[in-house]
Amino acid sequence: MTVMAERTSQMSVKEFETIASAAPETVTLEFINGRIGVKRVTDGDHSTIVSWLARRCMQTRPDLDLYQGQGLRVDAYREGRAKPDAVLAPQAHFAGHGEWADPEGTLMVVEVTSYDSDTDRQDRHEKPAAYGQSGIPLNLLIDRDSCTVTVHSTPDRKVGGYRDIHTAKFGEKVFVPGPIGIELDTEILKNYVR
Repeated sequence: MTVMAERTSQMSVKEFETIASAAPETVTLEFINGRIGVKRVTDGDHSTIVSWLARRCMQTRPDLDLYQGQGLRVDAYREGRAKPDAVLAPQAHFAGHGEWADPEGTLMVVEVTSYDSDTDRQDRHEKPAAYGQSGIPLNLLIDRDSCTVTVHSTPDRKVGGYRDIHTAKFGEKVFVPGPIGIELDTEILKNYVR
C-alpha cells in the first residue's frame, strides 16, 4: 500500500487518464489532490436520490440538464479529475466534450454520500475544495450519514472551497440560490437512508 501511495503522489494526469480509461465499467476512478480515489458503485437509494433531484430540476428549470457520469477537470490548473454524482448545466452543454470536460459553464455539482470510509475525506472536504477552486458556482451535498443537505455557494478560486455554506436537515426546505434558484422539499430523502 505504501508503494502505491508514493506512486500516486507522483502520477501525472495523463497517467491517471490512461488508467481510468482501462478501468472496468463497475469502477469509477477520480484523481484529486494527486491521489487516485475509487468511487463506490451506487446503491438503489443513491440512484433514486439523483433521479428525484433530476425531476425537481427539470420541473423548475427545463432549460437545464442534469448529467450523470460526466467527468470534470478540477483543482488548481485543472490537474484533478472528478466524477460528481450529477452535474447541472445548460441543455447540451457537454455535447462534443470528452470524458473529462472543463468545468466552465457548469452551474452545480451534486454529491450523494455513500456508506464507505472515504466519504468524509472525499465528499465533505476534498471535492468541495476542488469544485470551489474550479469556480463551479454551487456544490450540493446530500449526506445520507447525517441526514442533511448542504448547499455550498460563492466559490473561492484562490483558497478553494466555498464562502457560503448552508446545511439543513432532511425534511426541511432548502433554497438553492442563483444561478439555479430553486427550492427543494427534502422530506422524501428520509426514505432513502439506512
